[in-house]
Amino acid sequence: MERREFLKAAALGAAACLLPRQMFGAAAAQPARKPNIIFILSDDVGLGDIGCFGSDHYKTPKIDALAKSGIRFTQCYAEPLCGPSRCEIMTGRYPFRTGMISNQSGGVLQPANEIMMPKVMKPAGYVTAQVGKWSQLPLQPSDWGFDEYLRFKGSGQYWSSSSPTYTQNGETKTLPEGTYLPDVMHDFLVDFITRHRDDPFYVYYCMSHIHGQILRTPDSTANSDHYADNIAYMDKLVGKLIAELDKLKLRDNTLIVFVGDNGTAPPRADGSTVHGRRLSGQKGSLLEGGSRVPMIVSWPSTTPAGKDASDLVDFSDFFPTFAELAGAKLPEGVTIDGHSLVPRIKGKNGEPREWVYVELGGRWYVRNAGYKLTKAGELFDLKDAPFVEAPIVADTTDAKAIAAKKRLQEVLDQLNPAAGKQGTPGAAVAPRKARRARKKKGGLGSLLGS
Repeated sequence: MERREFLKAAALGAAACLLPRQMFGAAAAQPARKPNIIFILSDDVGLGDIGCFGSDHYKTPKIDALAKSGIRFTQCYAEPLCGPSRCEIMTGRYPFRTGMISNQSGGVLQPANEIMMPKVMKPAGYVTAQVGKWSQLPLQPSDWGFDEYLRFKGSGQYWSSSSPTYTQNGETKTLPEGTYLPDVMHDFLVDFITRHRDDPFYVYYCMSHIHGQILRTPDSTANSDHYADNIAYMDKLVGKLIAELDKLKLRDNTLIVFVGDNGTAPPRADGSTVHGRRLSGQKGSLLEGGSRVPMIVSWPSTTPAGKDASDLVDFSDFFPTFAELAGAKLPEGVTIDGHSLVPRIKGKNGEPREWVYVELGGRWYVRNAGYKLTKAGELFDLKDAPFVEAPIVADTTDAKAIAAKKRLQEVLDQLNPAAGKQGTPGAAVAPRKARRARKKKGGLGSLLGS
């Protein structure tokens, strides 16, 4: 072989040897794929409705398994009704900032004055979908940035007898007789994640379960307890979703958050006991049973499995958490009340919040790990919460209680909710509407039904 040919062959061989290393180096330099995020918001599901949170009467094996695969948060606080809770999730802002202080005040929300989650996620490369309940929030999910959606009117919709139609991507569709709407929602969700399995996606999944009217499920029998049936079917749907993610090989890179939107509704709250005890309060009340809800976070490739976290969490925290995971920018010039949970989700301690804030209809409280202070200046000892909230006398000499009240009052003074959007359109008529609904249908359940 001539020298020229030899050198040429040697150069080609060297290039061939280097090529795999260069390709490997390029692949290694690529950033890891962003996590998919599925936020499952169950309706009227309190601590006493979920097995792994100590329910005495209801079994939720699939949800319990989800908790074993991740972190069970034991002190998560919603607003006591679904409308304000959902607005806080979507904006990361407390009710007095947005004006969504009741179920009837959603009309104050407009895309011109509030930014919701999908508007933040989409510039970070996410495709977004809303599935299920959207009744208290105005306009359509697409008006707030969702790419796709399937929504129903009102709450607790299951069969065509009460929900003859639903809306999918702007088109009104008829729910056939004998078709179970939660199954239609599940199929829409599975189709969405299947079509977008190669893209990072964010899904806001607002389940029908277990909001009243409590009706039979496809699995109910003639003599079964329909309330227990609805909890079981909710659990079944969660399990089916996880199975689909496994099938699509998406589970390891999918963050699932399961949470209730407020506490258990009356009269079921009496029977939704935890380790033999009834919670203090229920849906609609500014008590533990109104706002303290089950929360589970599972991301198999990232979250430590089988852990409990007693960190205080409130519903404003999801907005900055998802934005950080997505590598998205928070809105400029907007007060976001949430604290990111990303360090805890990744198994680190982080800096948990010292207090949570809860508000409904012009009343509010702030709570830390041991005490609660209300708008009226009432202080409560929470050492036996969520079962007992013991009032502390105004002239107490307990140094610990005095210090707690001082600190919590400083928080309320800094937040200053009274100076926020408290006189919102629709809020004042809420009691009147509630009385009419209560008179028409009977019972406190009607008052809280929407």
